[in-house]
Amino acid sequence: MKKFITTPIYYVNDVPHIGHAYTTIIADTMARYYRLRGFDTYFLTGTDEHGQKIEEAAKSRGKNPKEYADEVSAKFKNLWDEFEISYDHFIRTTDDYHKITAQNAFLKMYEKGDIYKGEYEGNYCVSCESFFPQNQLVDDEFCPDCGKKTRIVKEESYFFKLSSYQDKLLKWYESDKCILPKGKKNEVVSFVKGGLKDLSITRTSFEWGIKLPAKLNEPKHVMYVWLDALVNYISALGYSRDNAKMDYWNDTLHLVGKDILRFHAVYWPAFLMSLELPLPTSIAAHGWWTRDGKKMSKSIGNVVNPKEVADAYGLEAFRYFLLREVPFGQDGDFSQRALIDRINSELSNDLGNLLSRIVGMSSKYSNYEINKENVAKFYSAELEEAKSHINSSLEALNEVATNRYLEEIWKVLNIANASIAKYEPWNLIKEGKTDEANALVALVANLLAKVAVILSPAMPKTSAKIAGTLGFSIDTNLFNKIVLESKLLSFKSQATEPLFTKIESELMAVPGTKEEIKEEPKDPEIKIDDFKKCVIKVGTILECSNIEGSDKLLKFKIDLGEANPRQIISGIAKYYDPQTLVGKQVCVLANLKPAKIFKHLSEGMILSGEDGSLTLLSTMAPVKNGAIVG
Repeated sequence: MKKFITTPIYYVNDVPHIGHAYTTIIADTMARYYRLRGFDTYFLTGTDEHGQKIEEAAKSRGKNPKEYADEVSAKFKNLWDEFEISYDHFIRTTDDYHKITAQNAFLKMYEKGDIYKGEYEGNYCVSCESFFPQNQLVDDEFCPDCGKKTRIVKEESYFFKLSSYQDKLLKWYESDKCILPKGKKNEVVSFVKGGLKDLSITRTSFEWGIKLPAKLNEPKHVMYVWLDALVNYISALGYSRDNAKMDYWNDTLHLVGKDILRFHAVYWPAFLMSLELPLPTSIAAHGWWTRDGKKMSKSIGNVVNPKEVADAYGLEAFRYFLLREVPFGQDGDFSQRALIDRINSELSNDLGNLLSRIVGMSSKYSNYEINKENVAKFYSAELEEAKSHINSSLEALNEVATNRYLEEIWKVLNIANASIAKYEPWNLIKEGKTDEANALVALVANLLAKVAVILSPAMPKTSAKIAGTLGFSIDTNLFNKIVLESKLLSFKSQATEPLFTKIESELMAVPGTKEEIKEEPKDPEIKIDDFKKCVIKVGTILECSNIEGSDKLLKFKIDLGEANPRQIISGIAKYYDPQTLVGKQVCVLANLKPAKIFKHLSEGMILSGEDGSLTLLSTMAPVKNGAIVG
């Protein structure tokens, strides 16, 4: 059995941040899990190093693109090595073998008739390396993903016939686990049903990229960075060269952030169909991270450095927090207080104290010997309940639901801790029920052993310490024996240091404190005449509904005291249920230039205040629709 696990290849325009660490730690957990199950697993990560953004970033630093890419790529590789990420190969898109595969793949799609030459004219976001049609832009010129101003690009280009794969893609989406979680698949399906246009896949306005195959004699063209980048998954396996590792491709799991899901779930499977290759088993997309409820920003200094967290709190605790804190697919918030709470309550109390109690009881009652003999006789109900949670934990991990996987594991720990409190082995000893007391110690030791085995993909060093203390080794045979077959073990325990120590206060400097002072960016000053140009009116919401295909946007009809209600599009869907807004009065910037957002006309802007959450602005008491705020 073979399994292929991948992270995205990380773009070398910035140093590693918590989002990169999150993806990589999830992928590492999945790779370790499949190895534990006995799969021949190949784990790939690396860096994406071509494109206009890299060319410009290098130039601004007085370096050539390769020098700049070398420098940033090394930071990723060094951090993953320091984090002991168990990758099998680290790929770079500047590797010569990758260039060969990318050119071979391009030529095959071209000769099949899926690539043709034409001319592209439209809006391009350098930051996202993405093209956007006019009807998706914000205010006619701004990127709908990152908000930065797009550039008008007009140049000769080769196009991939993405439109011809629309029906085949929709058919693929009918398979059960092709995109995880299911909510993300619904977004992709909606996007594709909206209609696919052919994709521009070459550029001539810059040089830092993979050249087209020599056979095409097109020296001006370089490949679109997303075609180049996506091909990495098969170039690492030897596609079109020696195909040495292509047998791993038959069962593939891609881990990605939600911002690049469209590229992986629409463009990539279409490329693979063109190349007549199997499609990935699953593409799993996770959410973003904020810090203390606020978007991370270099300007205010609240970007989370994963190495800083791991150095302060320990890598195992950091891994546990990322995997446990947020349901997979949803956005999560990083705060030191939340991390400390999980360390103190779950890692120190629930897990660490249980190990200490087992060692302590076994030393007192049986000279560190823990015998399984009477466990099933006295505690069969606890074993059955634990078995149910263990099965649920494995089911969750098979769906990359890492938070549920850990929640179910902790339910097993709760059974163990509750059993000690319920049966009070110290009293059983006093009552002469030695067999029952020793069986209870063996029960909780076996529950902890099962936990250590299934926890090992997420927390390998912690699990190894537990195994060492109880005198067993974690491997596939043991996984099969005590997890899948529900067998019990006898142990010889030994004294050990606490797994985790409690933390009293935050260990990292907080932005804005004495330890880490950063100057807050100043708001630009305006004159009263500038403010007078803004016409802010009060209006009543007549209608409010979600926009199909978007999880961010709501469509409003608002009475501003004019002849006809205004239609306004606002990106507040995650904060409000549209039905609760009908009838409420809000403040609207009424003289904003109309714009098309997600194919819908927007005739103004609803004003709001944001501080972690979002609140629409209104007046203290009802006023006449159309009343001027000023």
